[in-house]
Amino acid sequence: MTILVTGGAGYIGSHMVLRLIEAGHEVVVIDNLCNASRESLERVSQLSGKEVTFIEGDIRDRSLLDYVLADFEISDVLHFAGLKSVGESVSEPLAYFENNVAGTITLCQAMTAAGVHRLVFSSSATVYGDATRMPLSENAPTGQPTNAYGHSKLMVEEVLRKLARSDPRWSIALLRYFNPVGAHPSGLIGEAPSGTPSNLLPFISQVAIGRLPVLSVFGDDYPTPDGTGVRDYIHVMDLVEGHLAAMRVLSDRAGVNVWNLGTGQGYSVLEMVRAFEHVAQREVPYRIVPRRDGDIAACWADASLAERELGWRAQRGLLDMIADTWRWQSRNPEGYPRLRNSLGRQSGGLTSALPRIYLIDKTHASRMAS
Repeated sequence: MTILVTGGAGYIGSHMVLRLIEAGHEVVVIDNLCNASRESLERVSQLSGKEVTFIEGDIRDRSLLDYVLADFEISDVLHFAGLKSVGESVSEPLAYFENNVAGTITLCQAMTAAGVHRLVFSSSATVYGDATRMPLSENAPTGQPTNAYGHSKLMVEEVLRKLARSDPRWSIALLRYFNPVGAHPSGLIGEAPSGTPSNLLPFISQVAIGRLPVLSVFGDDYPTPDGTGVRDYIHVMDLVEGHLAAMRVLSDRAGVNVWNLGTGQGYSVLEMVRAFEHVAQREVPYRIVPRRDGDIAACWADASLAERELGWRAQRGLLDMIADTWRWQSRNPEGYPRLRNSLGRQSGGLTSALPRIYLIDKTHASRMAS
């Protein structure tokens, strides 16, 4: 059987595809490339020595999903597809609800029709809202997220809970992860945001490499030790191991299961800057600017439940996260080459009678299969 990875050409998705292939799974990727490049999958193929099946398409396209779920005999879905910028979600909430919520509903409708009932969903610690008690455990109440991105994740969680309650065949993991950073240790795949990064570590690394002149630190008056926001950063390679562990558990565990994926350690923005300067041996100039809408003061995880139930815990420390980020950025100062995305975020009338299927092999030759 085959694993479907939605958003598999993106940052976390591409690392997940590589790890799945290394674990012996057959994988199919769907991605509309709105925040990704096919180059990431070519590099996955190079690293794994295996062919990657990639379909350029959108999870809101029901006819495409029906085709993929039936033709490739999908057994499990790992769902990463969606928009993810906190700041952008404040100014463009409808785009986030359409892509993240409506897209997931369409995916679940297609899975139901195809008889596929195992789903690992990429959720977020933003569902806890502006919580004041740390660390955050899975039984902490979900709050009122301060941005549309967090609201979209919380809405999807509620959709999936009600779906599983209505049909006991479903086995669903809601993985609430904190702040993914880092890159594959090869330096071949990593985070390559379009435009100015909305996440801290790629912003720092782009300043360090010279792509951006100065880091904007959004607020220094939070109730934290140095006044800047505190977050729990987790290496992307630890994160994908958590997904593998959740997928294994779902094979004989029904209903909705919630696990935090984090390290349990919070670092402030200025602590991250100093650590990066230490590893990269270069200065990262920064300026303090007003707080950003939708941000909270501090957030870090209690991930003990994942350790007990999944046998998983984060293995890589802060210096590993930064060293791998810097290796990726210094070897790929411009990120991946970007291909024009014909679908776009708001496109309507999505049809896929003849989907474009690429078989990407380790020689970096993408061959049109159909």
